[in-house]
Amino acid sequence: MKIAVPKEIKNHEYRVALTPTGARELVSRGHSVTVQVGAGEGAGFSDADYEAAGAGIEANVDTLWRDAELILKVKEPQSEEVARLSRGQTLFTYLHLAAEEKLTRGLMESGATCIAYETVTDRQGGLPLLAPMSTVAGRMAVQAGAHSLEKAQGGSGVLLPGVPGVAPGKVAVIGGGVVGENAARMALGLGAEVTVLDKSIPRLEVLDDRYQGRMKTVFSTADAIDEAVRESDLIVGAVLIPGAAAPKLITRAMLADMKPGSVLVDVAIDQGGCFETSKPTTHAEPTYIVDGIVHYCVANMPGAVARTSTQALTNATMPFVIALADKGWKRALADNAHFLPGLNVQDGQVTYRAVAEAFGLESVDPASLVR
Repeated sequence: MKIAVPKEIKNHEYRVALTPTGARELVSRGHSVTVQVGAGEGAGFSDADYEAAGAGIEANVDTLWRDAELILKVKEPQSEEVARLSRGQTLFTYLHLAAEEKLTRGLMESGATCIAYETVTDRQGGLPLLAPMSTVAGRMAVQAGAHSLEKAQGGSGVLLPGVPGVAPGKVAVIGGGVVGENAARMALGLGAEVTVLDKSIPRLEVLDDRYQGRMKTVFSTADAIDEAVRESDLIVGAVLIPGAAAPKLITRAMLADMKPGSVLVDVAIDQGGCFETSKPTTHAEPTYIVDGIVHYCVANMPGAVARTSTQALTNATMPFVIALADKGWKRALADNAHFLPGLNVQDGQVTYRAVAEAFGLESVDPASLVR
């Protein structure tokens, strides 16, 4: 199969969808891998590294896309990339379509087969291709939040770990999944006072046992969120409804109850954000202030630590990329019931129900397309 790896063009996105090691694996199986010139530089991989792995290097981006059967990316395709997609091609990347109607309709018009990393599942009900980036984003969330609390950044001037004689800052994490646990873990490591809110008692039990009560675990209710809003110096939004838009858990009116200079970090921004006042930002301008509250809403947080993120992503995606390359999308999805939910758009049809419902579109059962 002819596999293409374009250079990411989203603002300050330095990741690449495939490491040279991954390219070598595909080439060894008889596939053709072509990487756009400079695609790996942001993650520390040179064109020479890919050539040594057996991949080709292409300077002409139009040629790269036109000749590809399988296109591997990291972030959702930007408008100029959507225009290059065509029927018969397969795109495998993060899509997060429930918050992007224009992108959804653009992919439908392209006729391409579009498979999303973030809706592939596993036997335990997890999201194995989202998990590595969720781990990175969760750990970065507290790092970014701690920096945003600095007075020069518009924050309250609170040091999360405190110092002898001064109490530590308070961190609330809404959502106890992969992002939430990693954010809480980082905050604990800094010495902050940490509370995790979640609606799953079994999940809260796991966290309580794993961290031996060092973090507070609270069942998430409107009252609990109200208290977190009043008491916290930093709130991390780590809510995920797979493939669907995130619920708005903190409204603009609630910001008036927060301590001036407190920080909201919305890791759910790819899915529309879980704070009413959230809007996507970039690494170039990561924060903005609403009613005295600092918002950090970077939509590609792991892109800032591109080398670690690229290696973690390739480790997770390689078995699925190999299946697509060896078998083609239809058989690869038919053979793996956990890969099948990754299909979001195929030949003009939306195949993921939550995406269709978000925009009032009809949804087609993906299983009917792979029989």
